[in-house]
Formats: sequence, C-alpha cells, structure tokens
Amino acid sequence: MPTIGVSLPIPQPYAKELQECRRSFGDPLADAIPTHVTLLPPTEVATEAMPSVHAHLASAAAAARPFDMILRGTGTFRPVSPVVFVQVARGIPACERLEHAVRRGPLDRELSFPYHPHVTVAHGVPDEALDRAFDELATYSCSFDVHGFDLYEHGVDLVWRSVATYDFGVAAAEH
Repeated sequence: MPTIGVSLPIPQPYAKELQECRRSFGDPLADAIPTHVTLLPPTEVATEAMPSVHAHLASAAAAARPFDMILRGTGTFRPVSPVVFVQVARGIPACERLEHAVRRGPLDRELSFPYHPHVTVAHGVPDEALDRAFDELATYSCSFDVHGFDLYEHGVDLVWRSVATYDFGVAAAEH
C-alpha cells in the first residue's frame, strides 16, 4: 500500500532557504521531505483506491481559490513533540478549509494532533539544535501566493516526491 501525503509546496527561493536551514540544524530528514505546509499527514491508501483519491483531490482543489501566505517567526511543539517550525502568519483560515476539504471522503481519517499549519525546520534533533532553529529563524519572513497543492508519495528510498499537482479553481475533468 502506498503512503501518501497532501501538502502546499513552498515555492523557491524560500523552499531551498528553509531546507538548507533544516539541514544546518542536523535534521536527518532535511533532504527527504520537500519544504511544505501539510494538509494530509502520511496516510496509507490501497492502490485500487488511488483513482478515487485523485478525483477527490481534483474536486477539493477546483472548489478552492488562490490565497496569500506569509511565513513569519518560529514556534515549537515542545515538550509534546521535538519540533521547531516557521509559523504561518497569514493564510491559516485558507489552510484550515483546505485541510478539511482534503481530509474527507477516501482520505477521511483521525489525526493524532489538532491541525496546525506550519513549516517544520527541525524535528527529532537534540535540544540544542531545536533551540538554535527557534532562535535563528525567529525573524524569518517571506510571502507568496498559493495556487494549488501537491499529492506526495513516500518512496521505497524513504524520500517524499510530488506525484501530482492540483491547481485551485481548475475543474476536475481538466486534471
């Protein structure tokens, strides 16, 4: 069964900047996970269900509209989880609507934690590295327009790769 995820990809040059930061903090997954805001966390889906997943995602994207996103400052999930992230400062309601639309139908599932849009920059590294990530990116800021989301698949090499892009406002038949 493939493991998939759905995310808002962070555009260049910001994706590369944040990936390089994640690598500098010693995060072993820096090169395996593209820089993103999660809409659907890793989820196993039967291969035969993938056509309905694609149709569902195309429908969810068709109903959405582009929006502005601002990433600014840092946050953490510590002590619950050893994660430091860059905060979504603008675009949270749009992310929440998209997450709700994506996590329905064939992708309906319970979450381990309440949904909180963010961009992970350090995960599972020593406390000193988490502290450094939190401090060094405290003044980070970027803004961009979001026009769609991607479906990712977790490869046998443990790398996440985009396998489909769904543009907002595009009819399902056009995908």
